[in-house]
Amino acid sequence: MNNLSFKAQAQGRNRAWAIYLICICCYMLSMFYRVSVTVISPQLAADLHLSVNQLSDLSAAFFYAFAAAQIPLGLFLDRWGTRRVMTIFNLVAVAGALSFALAHNGAMAILGRVLLGLGMSGNMIGAMMLIAAWFPPRRFATLTGIIVGVSTAGQFMAATPLVYISQAIGWRGAFIAVAALNALLITIFYWVVRDTPPGVELPRVDNENPFKGLGQLFRHHYYWIISLSTFFRYGCLMALQGLWAGPYLMNGLGLSQVQTGNILLFVTIGYMVGLPLWGRVSDEVLSTRKWVVVPALFIWAALVLSLGLMQGMPVWVLCALFLGLGLMSAPGQVMYPHIKELLPDHLAARALTGINLYTMLGAAALMQMAGFLVGAEPSSMHGIEGYWPVWLFMAGGLCLAGLLYLFIPDSRVARESRVASET
Repeated sequence: MNNLSFKAQAQGRNRAWAIYLICICCYMLSMFYRVSVTVISPQLAADLHLSVNQLSDLSAAFFYAFAAAQIPLGLFLDRWGTRRVMTIFNLVAVAGALSFALAHNGAMAILGRVLLGLGMSGNMIGAMMLIAAWFPPRRFATLTGIIVGVSTAGQFMAATPLVYISQAIGWRGAFIAVAALNALLITIFYWVVRDTPPGVELPRVDNENPFKGLGQLFRHHYYWIISLSTFFRYGCLMALQGLWAGPYLMNGLGLSQVQTGNILLFVTIGYMVGLPLWGRVSDEVLSTRKWVVVPALFIWAALVLSLGLMQGMPVWVLCALFLGLGLMSAPGQVMYPHIKELLPDHLAARALTGINLYTMLGAAALMQMAGFLVGAEPSSMHGIEGYWPVWLFMAGGLCLAGLLYLFIPDSRVARESRVASET
């Protein structure tokens, strides 16, 4: 009996880590899709006859669709489970990648980006739900930090490698290949994943009013403060990395497409390193969520303002700055365990998707706001003075979020962990 029990536990651990690995792969695709417009924007503009405002719309469409899916996604995950929901959504993403690859005008390309946003909308929250089901709570921030950190390898592929691939087989061929990879991954996902460990059942919510939990969520002031914070934290990152860093570096500073791709790799490196690092700091070193997030928001604001001082700087300084931008954006991931631990367990999926709604709205809104604040066509902007309104707006939003974050409590898990370490 003991041998059978040990074998069952070993099999459960093996499946848990297999689920974790496939979730990393799926989220890696989401990271690729969301920033894949940046380095191929000249080809897209030429092939599809797009203006700079249409390029902004094209990039933002992914994030608006992603955001719009978050509230129903939380309800779907609570009611039908992660395995089925993520599978269906990823099939929508495959259709989106193919639509984008075959687009012959801006409208069809935007449709493809909308489908990609919808299809990728469940990959992070679904992974978090599976981590919560298969791993101990005290490891949640570390494991989610690792999964997002490793998955940013998808952003690596959307930088210099995508430049070379698109030069070899065209951006259309690149997206057809990624669609095939997406289809293969979701097939493996459905085969490997189970919503809960053996003997554990999903909570029954069939007879519950699904919008009741949303009312409970919206009554808490810290939901709105964390939402505003992630709106600006991730919005600034994606507005830069997902679109505007390209025009800023190529047209504003006069760098080549390959140099721009190389510098953008440093954002990804910083983000990749920072996510597990800050998750571990939050879980095990400082035992706090709040005091990891608050300083990072103010440092982020200072680094954004530094972008306005880069005229004439050597490339290595730009690489260091973009590395810092990625590194100091990463503590924002700690906001997810923070909101999860401030609310009852039965609201976990709705809390996470509720925050993710504003994360993705921030990305979409700040991309377009940057286009409005820049005003002119980036191709005509030689120099970076015209980008100052963008940097001031971003820094102001980050500072406001940091000030408001001071008024919310730390999470119970963090408090309990500190008490346990002190006794």
